[in-house]
Amino acid sequence: MASDHPHQHEHEHERGPLADASVRRARVSDAPAIGVVQATVFTEAYAAVLAPEVIALFEPVAFARVWRESLESPPEGAHALFVALAGAQVVGLAAVGPSQDADDPGDAGEVTVIAVHAAARRQGHGSRLLNAGADHLRAAGAASMAVWVPLHDEGTRQFLAGAGLAPDGAFRDRVVSPDGQVLREVRLACTLDP
Repeated sequence: MASDHPHQHEHEHERGPLADASVRRARVSDAPAIGVVQATVFTEAYAAVLAPEVIALFEPVAFARVWRESLESPPEGAHALFVALAGAQVVGLAAVGPSQDADDPGDAGEVTVIAVHAAARRQGHGSRLLNAGADHLRAAGAASMAVWVPLHDEGTRQFLAGAGLAPDGAFRDRVVSPDGQVLREVRLACTLDP
């Protein structure tokens, strides 16, 4: 029986559409979308461990205002804010900069925020954001990179471990509410090869 397609190839419908995903530096105009993503992710991540009155403060407009101000007047040093895009839609963010830790040897970088909207997870956005942050810090002269993660956030710790970061034994207790409630965080770190 003759085939209409004598050559072998994959048809687009057989392998599915290719994702239109990318990462770029954030723009001031991204602030509202960044605020929505951060508020959504933080509410989900902290709902079980923070008081409702603290969770109520996770408002998109409040986060957007802070990011807009930061993007309009960037801090000194190697700070950068990256966004993950699905098409033109912001679905994730990662902020990086110099380490703020007292035990920093002076050439360490830090991921201060990394978040991907739940509807966009497991599509590579987190990895692209982490890689963009690591590339930025490496170019700025950082020899290592660290991320502080809430002890209860097993999913993020597993993601970071899969990306090559490992607990370095450091932990801290952050005060997260007006009544003095604390949240334990552990630090994961890796070296950044030149």
